[in-house]
Amino acid sequence: MSAIDELPPLRAVIAEHQLSARRSLGQNFLLDLNLTAKIARQAGDLSRCDVLEIGPGPGGLTRGLLSEGARRVLAVEKDSRCIPALAQIAKAYPGKLQVIEGDALEIDPLAHLTPPIRIAANLPYNIGTELLVRWLTPKEWPPFWESLTLMFQREVAERIVAQPGSKAYGRLAILAQWRAEARIAMSLPPGAFTPPPKVASAVVHLTALPEPRFPADAAVLSRVVAQAFNQRRKMLRASLKGLSPDIETILRAAGLNPTDRAEQISLEGFCALACEIEKNSRD
Repeated sequence: MSAIDELPPLRAVIAEHQLSARRSLGQNFLLDLNLTAKIARQAGDLSRCDVLEIGPGPGGLTRGLLSEGARRVLAVEKDSRCIPALAQIAKAYPGKLQVIEGDALEIDPLAHLTPPIRIAANLPYNIGTELLVRWLTPKEWPPFWESLTLMFQREVAERIVAQPGSKAYGRLAILAQWRAEARIAMSLPPGAFTPPPKVASAVVHLTALPEPRFPADAAVLSRVVAQAFNQRRKMLRASLKGLSPDIETILRAAGLNPTDRAEQISLEGFCALACEIEKNSRD
């Protein structure tokens, strides 16, 4: 028996359904159910929440979420081989698990979820960052989710929580920290996974803020940050010159030094710059 429920150990499930991880799908399975339950606990009290899980695979984290008391879990899985294994979990937790077979980049899960909603996932490495950016940049804020508890490569996790002046600081840090509290909740070595990836992993927990930390138009801020970090070694007056012929004046109006580089600019500074650029475009 496993330590968290009456279902078979994950190694037995994988053997029964011949679920060898596929690199093409970014799969690395966590087989230690005590560990998946620990990850689920990082998401907080789930008893009042629907939980969206992307890429459940054989269901290790799914079982962790359910054993930790999630009101309901919606699991989106692209790999059809995993569906029978997930069906066994649904049978063991009646009415608690719904599985949708399909591509998480193409499916709108909101029709199947009831607020409050949290997202928890060992994200497939090949789509993890794209999904995170989508969840951080909805048209309206607050978003549909209360929190995100997500597994990434350690390098990506460090980019999410990075501070100005560090090499990891960039667009992802700005997008995450503008509208959310972000922290690394736990780290995992390659050996925790089957097959072991070449890099360490980390779980990041993000809690949505009621409103952004500083005023700025989301589209303008995103455009400014993307352009600034696309040429991060250049001074701002050079990397952002395509935004306005008067960029040096705009930078100074935002309280920034035109000779600074993107990695030196705080979140508040980028927001002030976005406001000045928007104001200048209206004048």
